Amino acid sequence: MNIKTFTLTLASTRPIRGSAPELRGFFATRFNEYSLLHQHNADKLIYRYPLVQYKMIDGAPMVIGINDGAEVLKQIYDKYDEIKLGGEVYEIVEKGIAVRNQEFGITDKIHSYEFATPWLALNQENYMRYYGMSGMEERKEFLRKTLIANLLSMSKSLDYQVSGMIKCDVDVKIRKSRLKDVNVMSFTGGFCANFLIPDYLGVGKSVSRGFGAVISSENQNRDK
Repeated sequence: MNIKTFTLTLASTRPIRGSAPELRGFFATRFNEYSLLHQHNADKLIYRYPLVQYKMIDGAPMVIGINDGAEVLKQIYDKYDEIKLGGEVYEIVEKGIAVRNQEFGITDKIHSYEFATPWLALNQENYMRYYGMSGMEERKEFLRKTLIANLLSMSKSLDYQVSGMIKCDVDVKIRKSRLKDVNVMSFTGGFCANFLIPDYLGVGKSVSRGFGAVISSENQNRDK
């Protein structure tokens, strides 16, 4: 299946110091009429894979719209000249735009990915289960199943019917991250799967706030 993506990158006159949630907050507040920008409809949370996602990649703000989210970004990307992140205001001097139709879904080939931002794999309940497991192999199998569930959930929200069995393996390490001023356990590293995912789309929880952005290892090697 092909999905449409609109990738927006922003550059200022000085280094931008801010977080993906702050970037999300700027767009959600400035363009509140677009529910896809903030995942709320009449103050109710929209429980689905976010079609607009916010990232900070190597200190550079990035916003990605998928399908309907791409159409929203196309309408608003040039409607501001500065952004406010935290207490800082940054003049935007350059907006990079990439509009693509990209393949998504199960394949015959195994593809390798790295997490460009930490993967938030576990909710509080799963976190307790994970730490209650006795060995590394049991934990690794739990993370494999979690990753498959993430890909199935993502597919369902994008109206993609997974036609076969998803096979994957993970190679990750635990690290601490911050979410809504709370310490959470996340994972860095990468994985491989018989599944095509466009670069920088998020996998797992809180992807609209920048978690779980993936990048193809093949694309990284090609760029070097």
